[in-house]
Amino acid sequence: MNKKAATAVILTASSISAMHVMNRIHTSLGTVKNLLGNSENRYYEWRFGKIRYQKKGSGTPLLFVHDLTVGSSNYEFHRLINNLTDKHEIYSIDLLGYGLSDKPSMTYTGNIYEQLISDFIKNVIGKKTSVIVTGESVPFIIMSCHNNPELYNKLICINPQNLYLQNQIPSKQTMLLKFFFELPVVGTFTYHIFANRYMIRKSFEEEYFCQPGEIKEKYIYNYLEAAHVGRYNAKFAFASYLGKYMNMNILHELKEIDNSILMIGGEKEKEIQTTIENYKYYNPAIEDVYIPQTKHFPHLESPDEVLREIEMFL
Repeated sequence: MNKKAATAVILTASSISAMHVMNRIHTSLGTVKNLLGNSENRYYEWRFGKIRYQKKGSGTPLLFVHDLTVGSSNYEFHRLINNLTDKHEIYSIDLLGYGLSDKPSMTYTGNIYEQLISDFIKNVIGKKTSVIVTGESVPFIIMSCHNNPELYNKLICINPQNLYLQNQIPSKQTMLLKFFFELPVVGTFTYHIFANRYMIRKSFEEEYFCQPGEIKEKYIYNYLEAAHVGRYNAKFAFASYLGKYMNMNILHELKEIDNSILMIGGEKEKEIQTTIENYKYYNPAIEDVYIPQTKHFPHLESPDEVLREIEMFL
């Protein structure tokens, strides 16, 4: 081996070692506060892994399903849940690959989540259930509702995903992106670039909240922890998300379901009025309302206004 080749090998090995060390540091720092672990956690033994959920209150069943953004978990709804327990038996879950649920090394798809929610309602809740769901999780809830109408009562969808984007299927480029993020060291290192504290705060400031002054540090740290629990396996759901494997074409199902549906939009969310109008084109019975001075997470930014709309609808 000549000197240049030997130097290249040494530099490559050193870079990989450095990335591995940084990966361990990111994971340790992200989970050091242990904010998500508490005595209220329960687990549903599902076919692909344990699903963390919490149960509170009494009354008619109400299930909360979080978005698919980096660091998502049932913490997303913590400002709503305690205010609804007088009239509802509340269930809030961490989807497979998110929060404190198991994060197996696999391809995550919308169909898997549809099956998860259907099985959870059948085997854990056991009664017809209303669902509150956000963002990119809306399509698999609508699909599940269509395929299992006996399980669902009313639906409340907060800032649903654009129907056109949901119709996009994995391409060679997105498949390659998924493959890259799933690589053992380099892929994990790149995931941590997207899932570090700075990037999560940036998402809150630029995409999730309309008023940055309303962002609390505990939001950032809870999302940071959820993005790193499960060590390096936290990246697999994100890789499938980037690869567009979670997308679902729901136009047919949207037309056919006859459940009462309320769509809540953050008034300042990009193109949300056009998005909701597109949903209403396929299902004219959908009701809609917009929360002033909010973006993607109106239920975190203006929970009282969102609660008022939820209570009137349910």
